[in-house]
Amino acid sequence: MSTAFTTRTLEITTGTTETVADLTTDCATFLQEVADGRDGLLNIFVPHATAGIALLETGAGSDEDLLAALHDLLPADNRWRHRHGTPGHGRDHVLPALVPPHATLPVISGRLALGTWQSICLVDTNVDNPERTVRLSFLG
Repeated sequence: MSTAFTTRTLEITTGTTETVADLTTDCATFLQEVADGRDGLLNIFVPHATAGIALLETGAGSDEDLLAALHDLLPADNRWRHRHGTPGHGRDHVLPALVPPHATLPVISGRLALGTWQSICLVDTNVDNPERTVRLSFLG
């Protein structure tokens, strides 16, 4: 069996508010173009110190619930030692320890093998950096 590795970057504008951005369609489109019906793995990576990748249900309130939970766990106040940018920005640098900057997902016959309600999301609480890069890599 031959294997191929293909990678592409997405440029995502998250804006000036905390965001959960659904990347599922972008990931599926990438696989349609490169997977050619093969089984393999899709890796999603955000090369930023203040953003992460999460699998969750979107559109039913879970995205807002996640942001609310992160506010409870990581308040945007001046308790953080990391102090530059918007007040409380130090919390954004702790985020990737809770919402990792990567996910690796199975691809079966060229398609994402997600559960019924799972979506691939970029989680960005950093309001100081509205432009994000996400790297998609397929190995199959």
